[in-house]
Amino acid sequence: MRPVVVFDLDGTLLDTGPDLLRALNRVLDEQGLAPLRRADVALLFGHGARALICEGFRHAGRSLEAARLSELVERFIAFYAAEIAVDTRPYPGLAGALARLSERGFGLAVCTNKREALAHAVLKGTGLAGNFAVIIGGDSLPEQKPHPRPLTEAILRAGGVPERAVMVGDSETDIATARAARVPAIAVTFGYGGRPAAELGADTTISHYDELDLAVETLLPN
Repeated sequence: MRPVVVFDLDGTLLDTGPDLLRALNRVLDEQGLAPLRRADVALLFGHGARALICEGFRHAGRSLEAARLSELVERFIAFYAAEIAVDTRPYPGLAGALARLSERGFGLAVCTNKREALAHAVLKGTGLAGNFAVIIGGDSLPEQKPHPRPLTEAILRAGGVPERAVMVGDSETDIATARAARVPAIAVTFGYGGRPAAELGADTTISHYDELDLAVETLLPN
């Protein structure tokens, strides 16, 4: 079995915040609410449309019923899908890190709670889709992170086994998923996790993708 590295998406591979914020503010504008700044919701970019919309209404002092929230989520998704990779960017050093891992025979996969179709679209839009053998989204399986199955399924579909795999993420959810799957974890210091990466309980941390090679070698020695 070949070794596999599995990545979270939002806040780990890509800074998707600008395009998520644009979609959120379009929804808020339709509801007569003031736009939010990145600083208002930056810690929620990895938590999905529901969390972002709820924060927009909370910020405005407006209540929001569950049925209405579901409608607004679909409006958000429509806005986001239409402009999904306008200002989204890979984190520095990512392209080189992925190329080096591929050259060394690693399988690469994505495990995200983002809808699978959106994950495919944003990776295609940023030119990264061809790097990944597998993309598991939040609606790919009955379970979502932090349940271990999405991660273990990504590893298996990429041709590996959990004993020879590593998870890379930016949040407590990612590290908890890795722990549940008994897979070593690398936390990135950038991204949307909120808590300092050193406090997430990962096996190691990186602050730039130039550091990924050594981190993977340390966790998966030959």
